[in-house]
Formats: sequence, structure tokens, C-alpha cells
Amino acid sequence: MPRTGILFINVVSHPSPRKKPRRAVFFVSTVLEYNAVGGKYNRGLTVLQAFRELVEPRKQDAESLQRALTVGWCVELLQAFFLVSDDIMDSSLTRRGQICWYQKPGIGLDAINDALLLEACIYRLLKSYCREQPYYLNLLELFLQSSYQTEIGQTLDLITAPQGQVDLGRYTEKRYKSIVKYKTAFYSFYLPVAAAMYMAGIDGEKEHANAMKILLEMGEFFQIQDDYLDLYGDPSVTGKIGTDIQDNKCSWLVVQCLQRATPQQRQILEENYGQKDPEKVARVKALYEALDLPAVFFKYEEDSYSRLKSLIEQYSAPLPPAIFLELAEKIYKRRK
Repeated sequence: MPRTGILFINVVSHPSPRKKPRRAVFFVSTVLEYNAVGGKYNRGLTVLQAFRELVEPRKQDAESLQRALTVGWCVELLQAFFLVSDDIMDSSLTRRGQICWYQKPGIGLDAINDALLLEACIYRLLKSYCREQPYYLNLLELFLQSSYQTEIGQTLDLITAPQGQVDLGRYTEKRYKSIVKYKTAFYSFYLPVAAAMYMAGIDGEKEHANAMKILLEMGEFFQIQDDYLDLYGDPSVTGKIGTDIQDNKCSWLVVQCLQRATPQQRQILEENYGQKDPEKVARVKALYEALDLPAVFFKYEEDSYSRLKSLIEQYSAPLPPAIFLELAEKIYKRRK
């Protein structure tokens, strides 16, 4: 997404009753540039693309497009806030092809405050660019609700797989779907499209409910791809080293493994899952290979994509189907 400089300058230099310390302002800029720049920008671009589909061309003046771009950056800042926090909780090493923010020399757990700064910047931008618009309150409530839903999903993820306690009985498909729905689907797919809908004056409950049916299913599809890529993706392409096995995650792969494993294979999983030892991680991966989970994933990917297209046909109206079809095409067979 272009024009980061103008937006970030606005965040750090927006007038306030008291003069800000220069060092703090410079540091906020550093946090923004390191953590909000460098991803795929799918969430942010979705706001702009959906806005262009929903608003008639004659109403797409420079100011309205700038606001849509800004709201897109707000979605990207929310993503950055979650990622910085999540990397600390998961003890991750890399993100977007560089070391995680908290791993940088001199940062450490101060990154917790930096994550909160990223979140705070969202509401500074919304106030600066959208305060006078009729949809301002809807946007505020949407971002706050999306944050709450995602944090509930993260809580469910953490309590399902507490550090040092491997309980495979918790890894059910029902539990997994709940985690994915709240932790990923709402903010990654519903939030950007719903934001564009509000900006286009579409605030009816039915329209939003129908969009949500499609987008939550898309979010589940996306997270299952992420779980597969955590183990089988190329770090030079994905930009991160996967740690789901070591971190005892309730991943789609382990759920599928448990559904197919013999008692002997389940015992192998019991003895090796959720541990840092590279040999134990390799045993889990070998078990996944023995159960041919990559093939299971590829079949799921095709079936899910077909289901998404059916949902779009059934529920997209009165919104243009292209909004959803373009999103589905973008993530179908993705490898990063």
C-alpha cells in the first residue's frame, strides 16, 4: 500500500494539548515503519478495493479515496498490533522476513508497550480522517468489536494449549473452529469489507450478516492454509519460521492427525508434541507424512474453495460478487 509517509507523519505529529517529546515521537515512527510495513497488505487493500466496488465512480473523489486508504492502514495497524503481541506469546523468531520486533537488541518485553502504541495509532488516524463523516461511530465500534473478538480468540487459543501442558483431548474440530473464527476470521476478512460497507453507507443488519457468512468461512479457509504453511511452507517465501508443533498449538494438522491416528500413532504424538527438541518435532512431522496430511490439505483446499463460491452465489447480493470472488482468488492456493 502506498503513501505510508503521509499517514505515519499524521499519526506522530497530530496536534495535542501538550508538546510531545521528540525522542518518543521518533521512536513511534520507528515502531510503525518496522511493524506495519512489509506484509502483503491484503487486509488494508481489501478496504480500498471493496470501497471502489461499492461506491459509484462519481463519488470517488480524492478525499474519499484517501479516507478509504487510511482506514485500510488502520486495519494494517491492527494486524501489526496483534502480530507483535502474538510473537511475544509464541516466542517466535522471525516475521515478514526479519527478526521479530521483541527479538531486536534493546527491545525485549518493551515491545508490549510498542504493540499498544500501534493500537492507539488506529484511533488517532480514524479521528483525524473520519471524525466528520456519518460512518465514524460505526467504524469505531467495528474496530473495537473486532479487537475484542480477536483477543477472545487468542485467549481460547492460549487456554487450549497452555505452555508445558500437552492435552491432546482438547484438540477437537469444534474447538479449533471456534479459535479460528474469533482469532482470525473476524478481523482478517469481515473487518475490512464491513469497514468499506459502512463507508459506502451500507449499514443494514441483513447485508452485514450475509457478508459475514461468506467472510467467516473464508477466514477459516485462510487459517487452515496458515497452519499448513507453518510446517510445510518455505520460510524464504512465508517470511517466518513455523513453530506450531513446538508451541503445542491447536493446529488444523494436529486435529486431522488425531482423527486418523491409530492408538500407537497417538502415543507417538503424546510423547513428542509440544516440545522444543528438534528430534521430537521431526517425529511429529514424520507422523503427519505417514498419515498423508499434505494430501488431506490439498483436498480440503479444493473442497473449501468450491464451498466458498457457492456461498458467494447464495449470499453476496446486493453487494457485487466481485468483492468476495477477488478475495477468494487472492488466497486460493497461496503459498505465503
